[in-house]
Amino acid sequence: MTTVTDADFVEMRLDKVVRVLRDPGDPLSCVVLEGVSQDCHLPIEIGPVEAFNLSARLTGVDFARPMGPQFAAGLLQALGGRVRQVRIDRLVPAFGGGTAYGSTVEVEGPSGVGLVDARPSDALNLLALVPAPIFVAPEVLADAQARLEGDSAEAIRLRQALEKEQMTVRQGPPDR
Repeated sequence: MTTVTDADFVEMRLDKVVRVLRDPGDPLSCVVLEGVSQDCHLPIEIGPVEAFNLSARLTGVDFARPMGPQFAAGLLQALGGRVRQVRIDRLVPAFGGGTAYGSTVEVEGPSGVGLVDARPSDALNLLALVPAPIFVAPEVLADAQARLEGDSAEAIRLRQALEKEQMTVRQGPPDR
């Protein structure tokens, strides 16, 4: 099995979750990773539910009942497993054209080590609850850098994501 050091993967950490406008009135959510020992950033477009859950965790908001990521983390722990690492390790065709990123969650449990395919947003939501290192493949970082260049709408949005502050999730009063 190829290790992250064999393939020159870059260690990164969760930085923030932000919202930018794709079009007026059409928000788009991004999670931004930052390099641990290198000066690099990786903005990844994610869905609104995944952004909400991740932002809540990063800003300390707890829910009365478990959301999907809390359920996954609880299930993993109940089975005696742990996350060893997450790798954002490949480019994959996106629904409707274009390219998205794929990730692999390396888990360890009583039966040994296993690899689980995941969307980066799901893997990162899990990591916000059960910390483990994040590694990003060089080709993913190169793709992200290429997306940031130029004057396309996507490049402008992704550069805005790097500049924005962490979005906040406000917890309302309990239902009565």
